[in-house]
Amino acid sequence: QVQLVESGGGLVQAGGSLRLSCAASGSIRSINAMGWYRQAPGKQRELVASIVRSGTSNYADSVKGRFTISRDNTKNTAYLQMDSLKPEDTAVYYCNADIAYRRGFPPDYENFWGQGTQVTVSS
Repeated sequence: QVQLVESGGGLVQAGGSLRLSCAASGSIRSINAMGWYRQAPGKQRELVASIVRSGTSNYADSVKGRFTISRDNTKNTAYLQMDSLKPEDTAVYYCNADIAYRRGFPPDYENFWGQGTQVTVSS
């Protein structure tokens, strides 16, 4: 069974930094895109950043220049380095990934979500 497990959330003061990790486990054949989303109370879930296997990434305008997404394909893990955090970054952050785990060719990618990790930025 495939799982995504996030870690690294917590409470930080404005201007501080946090690093989130997302580890995929199970009988994984291949992981295509990996991404981080967030959902603040009363708001819709939104894409924060995503990265494909080759390393190409994209960011929401609100986090450009402050957040950096990366991945280690050998560890099936994605990271989100968050610097210069603002109170408006407060949300539950979710990892998302397209993962192939079934036999067959071409790989059949299925979308998975992690359970979420809380990030709270105090002013």
